[in-house]
Amino acid sequence: MAEGKTTVDHDAIRKWVESRGGSPSRVKGTGGKSDAGLLRVDFGPAEEGLEKISWTEFFETFERNKLAFLYQDEDDSRFNKLIRRDGK
Repeated sequence: MAEGKTTVDHDAIRKWVESRGGSPSRVKGTGGKSDAGLLRVDFGPAEEGLEKISWTEFFETFERNKLAFLYQDEDDSRFNKLIRRDGK
């Protein structure tokens, strides 16, 4: 099993997600006018509980909540998780 890597680089996150057929999403019913809510990456087919959002919305919430992107950098791996930057 590959070791996990962590990044906050928006371009690296977007490239990783899109290279695996994913898109930025949020859990339906979360968030508000200035917050996208609970962020997720959707690899399709579309999950009933998720709705697609723009990368702008995704990264605004990502930064506001001081998140980091934990992932495996293997070609066939889709493992990812959004974690707090402070490690708590």
